[in-house]
Amino acid sequence: MAATPPPPGSPAWWAARPAPSRSAPAEPRRGRPSLDTAHIVGTALRLVDEHGTQAFSLRMLAEALNSGTATLYRHFDGKDEILAYVVDRVLGEVDLDALADTTDWREALTVTARRFHATLSRHPHTLPLLMAYVPVGPHGLDRRERVLGALLAHGLPAGLAARAFTAVTHYVIGFTAQQRGPATTPDHAAELAAFYGGLDPDAYPSLLRAARSLTSVAVDEEFEFGLTLLVQGLAPLVPADAGCSPPTGTRPGCATATGSS
Repeated sequence: MAATPPPPGSPAWWAARPAPSRSAPAEPRRGRPSLDTAHIVGTALRLVDEHGTQAFSLRMLAEALNSGTATLYRHFDGKDEILAYVVDRVLGEVDLDALADTTDWREALTVTARRFHATLSRHPHTLPLLMAYVPVGPHGLDRRERVLGALLAHGLPAGLAARAFTAVTHYVIGFTAQQRGPATTPDHAAELAAFYGGLDPDAYPSLLRAARSLTSVAVDEEFEFGLTLLVQGLAPLVPADAGCSPPTGTRPGCATATGSS
């Protein structure tokens, strides 16, 4: 019995498949000419942004490319494979160049979260795809390597760096999915505020005291507040000399050589 192939986007699938840009060119066949795979994936991302993953189809993609579905099958086995590359394409848009200028692990995590959040906010329809598998395509691996490299360079132990990276990225994905994902409901802040205002103050005194803050905080402000809590919460777990330059500490909170045991 033949083994079941791994599902597109899974680690096993990525391990067995090179990135499309490095794939060997398809052998000439009769019919319409071949297409550049990067162009196919870019067009697919545009269509997912416009219509969502449920409406996206190979026929829709072929029409947008002025081609045929047979041409698409020269590069991909189906819709799911294209969507796996779409997710990796989105991760490739996360600009992490500012990591090189960060001065400590807190700043590195904050930069990562903000850039990741900004990218996902531009492509909210890809969030369900991103949550389906660990993103380990070429771009996903590159971004993971760069963030972990920055955290290690700033003194975090490998285990803590991994857990900090995971916690922050999960926060970003979850927050963005809730606030901007395809299943997000319209803003009902005013309606909710009115509902809270009509509650029995004897039954819900605490809720009424907090009602204004529950309904009036902007989404971006809420994101920053949660990110600050997360990063500050990691601080007690970080070694006191993390990010300090030998032989003496040069950053706030670093112990000097003479003060260390």
